[in-house]
Amino acid sequence: MNNDEIVRKVVRIGGASGFWGDSMLGAPQLVNSGQIDYLVFDYLAETTMSLLAAARARKPEMGYATDFVDVAMKLVLPDVMRRGIKVVANAGGINPHGCAQALRVLADSMGLSPTIAIVEGDDVAPRMPMLRSADTRDMFTHEPLPEKILSANAYLGALPVARALAAGADIVITGRGVDSAVTLGPLMHEFGWSATDYDRLAGGSLAGHIIECGCQATGGLHTDWESVPDWANIGYPIVECYEDGQFVLTKPADTGGVVLRAAAAEQLLYEIGDPGAYLLPDVCCDFRNVQMVQIDEHRLLVSGARGQAPTDQYKVSATAMDGYRCAGMLVIIGMDAAAKARRTGEAILARTRQLLQANALPDFTAASIDLLGAETLYGAQARTAQSREVMLRVTVNHPSKQALEIFAREIAPSGTSWSPGTTSPAGGRPSPSPLIKPFSFLLDKREVAVSFVINGQRTEVAIPCPGGELPQAMTPDPSAWGDEGEPMVEVPLVKLAWARSGDKGNLSNIGVIARRAEWLPLIWARVTPEVVKHYFAHLVHGPVERFHVPGLSAINFVMHEALDGGGPASTRMDPLGKGMGQMLLDLPVRVPQSLAAQL
Repeated sequence: MNNDEIVRKVVRIGGASGFWGDSMLGAPQLVNSGQIDYLVFDYLAETTMSLLAAARARKPEMGYATDFVDVAMKLVLPDVMRRGIKVVANAGGINPHGCAQALRVLADSMGLSPTIAIVEGDDVAPRMPMLRSADTRDMFTHEPLPEKILSANAYLGALPVARALAAGADIVITGRGVDSAVTLGPLMHEFGWSATDYDRLAGGSLAGHIIECGCQATGGLHTDWESVPDWANIGYPIVECYEDGQFVLTKPADTGGVVLRAAAAEQLLYEIGDPGAYLLPDVCCDFRNVQMVQIDEHRLLVSGARGQAPTDQYKVSATAMDGYRCAGMLVIIGMDAAAKARRTGEAILARTRQLLQANALPDFTAASIDLLGAETLYGAQARTAQSREVMLRVTVNHPSKQALEIFAREIAPSGTSWSPGTTSPAGGRPSPSPLIKPFSFLLDKREVAVSFVINGQRTEVAIPCPGGELPQAMTPDPSAWGDEGEPMVEVPLVKLAWARSGDKGNLSNIGVIARRAEWLPLIWARVTPEVVKHYFAHLVHGPVERFHVPGLSAINFVMHEALDGGGPASTRMDPLGKGMGQMLLDLPVRVPQSLAAQL
């Protein structure tokens, strides 16, 4: 180690939560490790915003991620204050002031007085009438905005977080922001990065993107799951960040999980579209040439993110009430279980439709039958049609709660009326619940006033509008693959690649990383957009895009209209596309016999 490395400043950030409901293990593990300067939490997803909107509709004081206060801070706040660790969390959801007030009550009960900042400005619900009159439309479906909404929140960036920290905040609570902003904000503050240090901002955003889903950075969801040790004590991720935008991914000492290039590469591609134009409020990121170098078994160096000016628009995530939903479940056991379950589901729908008609009620707005254990999600690729245990799930949507109460009554009678081997381990009737529909649109940043509040004093934060445009990122294809006339055999894609899938609304993406760089041309030649579209024809109803990621020897597939509306709008068993990467890894791929012998 030379003298420059000895004095090089490092900012250490631990990611304690990947979603609302993550383990209570994360925060204490990271705080007690002695390896962090900042503790950050990501709680918000599109589905989560829908849940928070429903919670606030029931109780106005709610609408924030209660786990942040009631679990995480209750466990670690004294140690956080004693060690001088700063905290940043988007736990505010759609009620950040309510979250901050609950935290103050907790702190007072512990005899503590942290300085708490609340980031404001993401709530754009008051602007909805103006936006409707201007014919603003959903950015994916192009439908007009609904008349009544539950929430509308702009995805803010990291700048207000950085400003709040500079003003002396010990804890920063935000509402809706991009997930990576809770990490980028501290880095902007600590290193003094300006709003135009685009390459550094891209590197800091990548650090945030890697740790924003908690243990997905340290072996969680890894394709080679069997090689990941000690799931029960898996380590939560830590990034050791440098002024030039590079960082080292690691985890607390003596914890489970792994720090591997393959697992981190899976996470880099998780939930992104074009890797050359990953749009964030602070920077447009180019991740195509990111390099990941394994330093040792617990440390991975990540570098090479590039950035350019962001656009002048925020993405807005909004929610609206769209009727009600009810899902009934039964288990069918015995020979021909799938066929019996399918007929049972069809009979439930037929009977309840008759009852709706008799009560002068309209038909369901959506209805689906899923057979868990019969691989209905696999469509033509299903292999378990002769399963002898099947869980039947019938899901229906309707504008009227009364109609769904009729449906709920008609689930249990299946146990004595129709298929032999019908049982219900859950017991009881299903309950109708509000159906919250998410939608998204773009809003000019100049129309959003961003600020933070400390001790009742509000400070405005000027957000730059540099006029950046969506880049047309052109990447050469991998070198051509030549088969050279050798005999071919089929192997599953998992023998050649790792993969992970994610969602953005009704889009699903699958990142595919070649296990060996020299195999990428073969994968590119065999796993084309047309092949992927055909494989998922029963699920994907829009086009399939393909992007080359040369730095990782990887491909990112983006599938449009892939999730039946996505999130809470979807009636599928897998509304977030979490299983689609695993499904694609089973795709048969023709490879030369000599290569197959190496696998």
